[in-house]
Amino acid sequence: MYQLPDAADHVYLVTGGNTGIGYFTAEQLAGTGATVVLGSRRAERAEAAMNAIRARVPGARVRSAALDLADLGSLRRTTESLGVKRLDAVVHNAGVLLGGPEPRQTRDGNEMHFGTNHLGHFALTHWLLPLLEAAPSARVVTVGSFAAKSERIDLDDLQSRVGYRAKRTYSRSKLAQMYFGLELDRRLRAAGSTVSSVVVHPGGALDSLTPSRPPIHVRKTGAALRGAAAALVLQGKHAGARPAVRAVLDPRIAGGELWGPRIFGLRGRPRRERLWAQLKDAETARRLWQASTELTGVAPAATA
Repeated sequence: MYQLPDAADHVYLVTGGNTGIGYFTAEQLAGTGATVVLGSRRAERAEAAMNAIRARVPGARVRSAALDLADLGSLRRTTESLGVKRLDAVVHNAGVLLGGPEPRQTRDGNEMHFGTNHLGHFALTHWLLPLLEAAPSARVVTVGSFAAKSERIDLDDLQSRVGYRAKRTYSRSKLAQMYFGLELDRRLRAAGSTVSSVVVHPGGALDSLTPSRPPIHVRKTGAALRGAAAALVLQGKHAGARPAVRAVLDPRIAGGELWGPRIFGLRGRPRRERLWAQLKDAETARRLWQASTELTGVAPAATA
């Protein structure tokens, strides 16, 4: 079992740190003594999450920052509001999964899943890079999804205008994030940057297998019983957070790697995985990067 190190002098930002896997990522990172910033769209939810972390981690150093990934124009202000001289890691965890048959748009007119999950994190990285480069060896950790493994990027329809289906569009947006994390690392290496980029996924993480953290999450007895059989192949969100936590903390993990759960990619301790077949396609990653630059008006670039 990997032992969490002492990271008392480090600062980490977790997007979507107020709920789900993001919450457990923040809780586990807080246990290292680091300062953990929860990026959250709603202040009251961030406050509830911070209180829950403090109840579990005595002396936890947690605070929040207003973050709306669906509003590209706000992300520079979010970075400025952090009030830190350096950032040792950012965990790109936040994401939306919408229901309903009709697509919705971000403030900037992009399809909501692609615009929030991918473009928002793409643009946020641009603004965060100076803070990341001020740290000795910072990490960008991008949280993808196991559901993306069976998907492919349609470079001619990134906004899912043809045959929109919410779950498929979500999975493609997470795949786009994973392409971004790998392409970012290639560009950081080419620039000689000290920042590295790692891609992770949580496997199969269910609420019914997740321990209670009131009021963030309360597991009911009935749900726990119904999820008992699923525990043979899946896990809770507290376990789903472990690949991201490991990627932040373990200096032996190299940029450009993919990490996920050990058992069939669905549950268990984190391990390095072989890159999925589609993620080896550097040309698709390059073209997606170019399209993302055009859609956001920014291009994350190392200054080293």
